This record gives sequence, C-alpha cells and structure tokens, in this order.
Amino acid sequence: MQHLDEIIEQIHQSFETRTKVRDQMLKQARILTRHCANAIRAIHREDRALAQEHLQEAKKLTKSLSENSDEHPDFFYAGYTQDALKEYAEANLTYALVIGDAIPYPGDLNLDHVPYLKGLAETAGELRRRCMDVLRHGDSTEADRLLESMDDIYDALVTMDYPDAITGGLRRLTDIVRGVTERTRGDLTMSLRQQRLEKRLQAFEEQISKSVNKDD
Repeated sequence: MQHLDEIIEQIHQSFETRTKVRDQMLKQARILTRHCANAIRAIHREDRALAQEHLQEAKKLTKSLSENSDEHPDFFYAGYTQDALKEYAEANLTYALVIGDAIPYPGDLNLDHVPYLKGLAETAGELRRRCMDVLRHGDSTEADRLLESMDDIYDALVTMDYPDAITGGLRRLTDIVRGVTERTRGDLTMSLRQQRLEKRLQAFEEQISKSVNKDD
C-alpha cells in the first residue's frame, strides 16, 4: 500500500478541479439558454436591438464553453451543454431568417454540426409562430416567404440520412419539422382563401351600394 495516500490525494485534486469545471459549464449553459430564449422573444416582439444584445452575450458564453472542449470533452458533449448550444444556433438562425439575412455557417457560430442542425430544425417552429403573427396582420406575402424558408429547412434536413448515433437523433426532429410545415401551409392556404372571399364580398357590397345609389 505504499504511495496510496499520495495517489488518493492526486485523485481528490483531479476530482475537485473537474467538479469546479463542471459546475461552471453547467452555470454557463443555463445562462446561455436564457439569453437565447430572451433573444427569440425579442425577435418576435420586433425589438432587434435587444435581440442583438442577447445574441452577443450568448456568443461570449458559447466561446467560453468551446474553450473547454479539448480538455473536458465529456462535459462539453454532455446533454446540458449541447442543448444550450442548440438553442444558440436556433436563436441566431431565427434572427437571420426573420429579418431576411443570410443564415450563418456553423463555423460563424463556433458550433459543431449536430447542435447546428438541431437548432435549424427547431427554427421551423419559431418561423411558424412568426408566420401566424404576420398573418393576423394580413401580411400574406411575408407569411409566404417564411413558409418558403420552412420548406427549405425541411428539404435540407431530410437529406441527412445518417444513423442517429451520428446526427444525435435528428430524424425525429426532421419529422416534427415536416408536420409543423404542413400545418403552417394549411393555415396559410385557409387565410388566403378567407382574404380572397372577403375581397369578393367587399367588391359585391360596393357594387350593390353603387346600384342602390344610382336607382335613387
């Protein structure tokens, strides 16, 4: 049992260090998720300045988390970290697509491909929400543009025909995107039909009114 105490002490020190790193990364992941959620909320409220502020803070946290990827890959690739990075991708992609900018590359966001693709998949849900908002204001042109982006997302994701072990379960999210997109297409179609009907009724009412006034 020679050197056992020394060995155990070294292990204690290692575990203490790893525990501190884990706690720090867990805290950063929670804060990152919160900034991303606030950014998306600001996007839907059309407050671009506030959205950018949250995205900038999220960018700093993402960089900090990525710096631990080499030394502590088990923490970096843990579920809580990858979920937070997925939210970061979703917030940035939603922002770009809503305002009509080019979407960022994974490298621009300092993200691996899996959280990027998962964030892209979940962006479809935010685009549906935005689509419904603009439809309520009668902006069918913008709604149609957003639906086209949702179609593009699905068309891209469906090409990722790889095992779940590679994509992190992307296939299930792709199926969800398909359902969300089809529901949105149905809602948009019904809204356009209703708008056309309302215009026809309005034109008919105007025609009747002119006819009545003429008879008078």
